[in-house]
This record gives sequence, structure tokens and C-alpha cells, in this order.
Amino acid sequence: MEAVVETRKLTKRYREVVAVDDLDLTIAKGTVTALLGGNGAGKTTTLSMLLGLLTPSSGEIRIFGEDFVANRFPALSRMNFSSPYVDLPQRLTVRENLTVYAKLYGFGQTQHIIERLADDLQLSEFLDRRVRRLSSGQKTRVSLAKAFVNEPDLLLLDEPTASLDPETSAWIREFLQGYCRKRQASILFASHDMREVELLCEDVILLRQGKLVEQGSPAELIDRFGRKTLEDVFLEVARGGKGAA
Repeated sequence: MEAVVETRKLTKRYREVVAVDDLDLTIAKGTVTALLGGNGAGKTTTLSMLLGLLTPSSGEIRIFGEDFVANRFPALSRMNFSSPYVDLPQRLTVRENLTVYAKLYGFGQTQHIIERLADDLQLSEFLDRRVRRLSSGQKTRVSLAKAFVNEPDLLLLDEPTASLDPETSAWIREFLQGYCRKRQASILFASHDMREVELLCEDVILLRQGKLVEQGSPAELIDRFGRKTLEDVFLEVARGGKGAA
């Protein structure tokens, strides 16, 4: 399958600490991939390099077939990111926030974009409410809406259903899967909810101490480890079980 993201020997060092160590990964077009690992495994550092927020110490990143380290801006226009742990401007309304982000992506007319996002992510009832007055779950939905202003071909997500009730979480998963099918878009996301990963992902990448130690579909990993759930697999890898590291 066509690769949207490829890294080769991707490494990030902070003096004596190696946060990401010779990481080779491939994200295929139209797939949902989970990036998993315990605290300090290198997930956030990897996502930060894929967003151009951190410069690798060594190695290569290719996104949409282009050298992302040498020239990240063409790819960034086709990407977006969401995390409920990154606050939007609290004094602005939802509408004002979405307008700002749409304009940052170069859209002059934003009304149709906001209408689309409000419809897709059920924001209409609080579009004109200040973000600081939203519930945690509402803020998560607004953060996701911000990530779709440019209809990205590659979406990087951190805990996409944090603070959401089970019904809304299921609806968000269906929305993400439908979006990928419709646009042949790719999603790479970090999560600690292993049940969500099993329901949403075709591929799982497990990191430990900055290295890729296991990869496969949820079913393949469960079978490979002889476990009943992906959470059991995650715990074994995090505690130093099977894997290359």
C-alpha cells in the first residue's frame, strides 16, 4: 500500500538521553494506526518530530513522499493535530476559535467551514459559547473540530476520546473511520485506551525506550502473545516482555 509517512533510523537525543532510537515506521494511506507505549517510550517525541515541532538528531522523515525535515511546509498544509491536553484560547468562543484556525490555513471565507464542522461534530448548540465555559467532553469535540478545518489527509491525534462518555466515544470512532474511508485519509494516534485501539485500528505500533518493539493488527498481536486482550499485550511489552529491545 502507498505510504503516507515513512521514517528511517529516526533518532532524537537529549544529551545522554535517547528519546527515540533508530525508529523505522510506515503509515499506509487510508489506515488508522495506534502508537502505543508506556510513559517515556517516545510517543510524544515521535509525534512532535512528525509535526515539525522538534528537529531529529538524525534519520529521515518522508511525508507524502517528500523530505519532511528539509521542507515541512507543503506537507503541513495537508496535516492537522488534536490533543485535549492542548488548550484552545479560553476567552474566545467556539466559532471564533474555528475562524482563527481556518484563517491560519489560508481560508478567506470561513462560514461554510464552520457550518460543516458544527454539523459533523455536533457543535451547533454551543458555537457562540466561550471555550472556558464548556465541559471537558465539549472541549474535546471542539479540539477535534479544529483538527478538521483543512480536511487533512494525515491526522495526528493524542487521546482523541478523552473525557467523552461511552456513547459519544463510539460516535467519534465511527466518525473517524468514516472520514478515513471517504477521503482515504490516514490517522496516527496515541492512546492508553486499549479497547478503543482494538475497535479503531488496523495497525498497532508498540514502543519501548524509544524503539519499535512490536507491530501488527490488534488481532495479530493478541495471537502472537497468546493473550486475551490488547491491554495484556501492552502490559507485557511495557514490562519488558517480547520485542526487539
